[in-house]
Amino acid sequence: MSTGRFLRSELRLVFGRRRNQVLLVVTALFPVAIGIALRVAAPRGGAQPSGPNQAPLLYNQLAGNGVFLSFVALSTLLLLVLPIVVTVVAGDAVAGEAGYGTLRYLLTVPAGRARLLGVKLATAVIYALAATLIVSVVALIVGVLLFPIGPVTLLSGATVSLPAGLARLALSTLYVAAAMAMLAALGLAISTVTEHALAAIAGLVVAVVTSEVADNIPQLAPIAPYLPTHWWLSFDAFLRAPTDSVTVEKGLASFGVYLILAVAFAWARFTTADVTS
Repeated sequence: MSTGRFLRSELRLVFGRRRNQVLLVVTALFPVAIGIALRVAAPRGGAQPSGPNQAPLLYNQLAGNGVFLSFVALSTLLLLVLPIVVTVVAGDAVAGEAGYGTLRYLLTVPAGRARLLGVKLATAVIYALAATLIVSVVALIVGVLLFPIGPVTLLSGATVSLPAGLARLALSTLYVAAAMAMLAALGLAISTVTEHALAAIAGLVVAVVTSEVADNIPQLAPIAPYLPTHWWLSFDAFLRAPTDSVTVEKGLASFGVYLILAVAFAWARFTTADVTS
């Protein structure tokens, strides 16, 4: 079986699974609910919701431009919903096959463990990208329907044209997708050390929550930049003029390092483990 055919088969399996489809639908419903709630609350002039990092500023900007609903949705769902969606698929990648007893069958095909692992990683990353795009695109559509649309006033105060604002949204979406790709790699790594998918999923969720909590403890500030979740919300760098490229580079570098380490661990574990007994 060629790698391309193998990947297409895996993608059909993952995206065709009812559980994964439900996760994507739920992911799409969150931006709709957020947009409606903010549209209903806006006329009352109540206090805007508070949140970590750039969230309060994004809520304030939303009233003047519907494009910001995508940034609000990404910022809100990135705290827990998107990570859980990605974790369910990534954690199930290898552990699920081992638990169902299908991993031995897959390894009877002359694909090789490294290629099997690569296909599993690519599938999890593509699913993570799809989930992120769904949040961004659905939120943009809802924002267009519920709020005014026009030139985008950035968080730094500068105003850019609508096409330029959409370009910044695209970059922000890709940045978040990179963060979720890193998380998918971590999930795959954990998935290689257990035959129970729920254990892999729970372990990664606990790791994400622990990282987020530690990132908000002032006493742990010296290690915060090295936490896997520290740079997730730094896509607000694209909402400033000029773009804070240093922050973006540090975030992408962090994602890359964690992804490489996770893939290396997964490869070392999976290619030496006795998974056929």
